Amino acid sequence: MKASSDSKLAARMLLEIKAINFNVENPFSLASGFLSPSYIDCRKIISYPKVRTKITELMTKKIEQEIGVEVIQYIIGGETAGIPFASLVAEKLKLPLAYVRKKTKKYGKNKLIEGEIFPEKESLLIEDLMTDGKSKIDFLDKIRAQNIKCSHGLVIFNYDIFPETKKRLKENKIKMHHLTSWLDVYNQIKENSAFDQFTIKQIKKFIDNPVKWSNERKRDV
Repeated sequence: MKASSDSKLAARMLLEIKAINFNVENPFSLASGFLSPSYIDCRKIISYPKVRTKITELMTKKIEQEIGVEVIQYIIGGETAGIPFASLVAEKLKLPLAYVRKKTKKYGKNKLIEGEIFPEKESLLIEDLMTDGKSKIDFLDKIRAQNIKCSHGLVIFNYDIFPETKKRLKENKIKMHHLTSWLDVYNQIKENSAFDQFTIKQIKKFIDNPVKWSNERKRDV
């Protein structure tokens, strides 16, 4: 599928603010358990006002074009990285906002959903990124357990390279939308003279088979 101008722009902005870090020799450990030659830190976006504003515009545009603003009644951010982006989008669309915890606190009301709970309303789960989709399903289960509807999610960056992800999302009846992906970033770094050929080749190998790339590095440790 040909990349859109918006996905290219999002990828370029992430590279410009160094939200995407590369270290082929000493791979990063992801929350999913995989090793990766890169670490994506979308949290950096909130520190750059122009990029933050543009990313918010792209997210709301994505909602308008792929979901429909009239469909979404409620924005729910994922703790913790999804909260600022959920807040920005909720403000832009003038929609109610809440966030979902990874686990309950050991004090207070032990709530998993912070903010008002609106049963039967159609919510949009917003997160910073998605690797293999497991954490999104965990959030989804917590949201639906409160009788809140959730058929769509939105992330800034989707790895979009793990083979089981699409099956996992389909089984749980949620469609995840994203601004940009690894393929978009790869196409940008190929055109950037700051990246050496060894790094570019390793990124391509990772994209083509992330599980194999990770397992090979784990054996070397």
